[in-house]
Amino acid sequence: MAVYTSVSDDQLADFLTEYALGEAIAFKGIAEGVENSNYYLETTTGRFILTLFEKRANPQDLPYFIALKQHLAANGFSCPLPVAGTDGEALRSLAGRPAVIVTFLQGLSPKVPNASQCRQMGEGLAQLHQAAADFALVRNNDLGPRAWPHLWAGREDTAEALQPGLADKIAADLEDISASADLSEDLPRGTIHADLFPDNAFFLGNTFTGAIDFYFACTDALVYDLAVCLNAWAFEPDGAFNFSKGANLIAGYQSIRPLSRYEANAFAILCRGAALRFFLTRLVDWTDTPDDALVKPKDPLDYAQRLRFHRTARSLSDYGG
Repeated sequence: MAVYTSVSDDQLADFLTEYALGEAIAFKGIAEGVENSNYYLETTTGRFILTLFEKRANPQDLPYFIALKQHLAANGFSCPLPVAGTDGEALRSLAGRPAVIVTFLQGLSPKVPNASQCRQMGEGLAQLHQAAADFALVRNNDLGPRAWPHLWAGREDTAEALQPGLADKIAADLEDISASADLSEDLPRGTIHADLFPDNAFFLGNTFTGAIDFYFACTDALVYDLAVCLNAWAFEPDGAFNFSKGANLIAGYQSIRPLSRYEANAFAILCRGAALRFFLTRLVDWTDTPDDALVKPKDPLDYAQRLRFHRTARSLSDYGG
């Protein structure tokens, strides 16, 4: 989450006339993340989050995201629920951007997750997959393996400037992943979050209370979602892999949805692929984020460090599974 598009007091007041939410009494930007413009909104009737979708969001995908959150909430998974206007429509327009208001989720995002929270996150991710199992809509993963060579094209010099020798390593990662036989297996697919970082998960103490920011959600291999989570939850701020956190995350997931043999075999290369995906999108943001944006782009080298670990991993057991 971030703020790229400013909303004036008058624009907000006019926008709220389309809802039955009362008047605004608090309104401030949320700086975390790098994708859409997000605001904390409190009105005379409650607390909400207002999101304005920026250029990376395809307007044709927005009904999918709204329907998914409605489906998850209806199936018992805790997530923000889109709020409809007085005309019954949740998706609207504000400041020249598609916009939606969602309910406020209780809890705090862990800055540095502990092992117990990783266990809870694994369980929560499996619960998400179960709740979405009968979700009828499909959305391709636009940032999946087919997109990675295109994200990398022309960025070699940027990577090399960040760390000498890195460009050759990234090129080798792309080649190894594309050649992996494990990814050719028929892995179970379904709806995945695809971006479940700690700042997109809420906890009360060590208890998982829900997930937010579903704007990368798509249809893909379920175990890829676990690989994304492992990259985000099981590495320390200095880039070191925490075996206990990895083991707890995987065990939590498998306590609800055990991995198949094919998923277990593919896990190491999927972890490497997930790290590559976030390295590449951070590399793009490193050069393309506007100078006047409230948010600071995240350092791609954080994921270059993860890639260094993944290049040595060969099996699920290397991650604690």
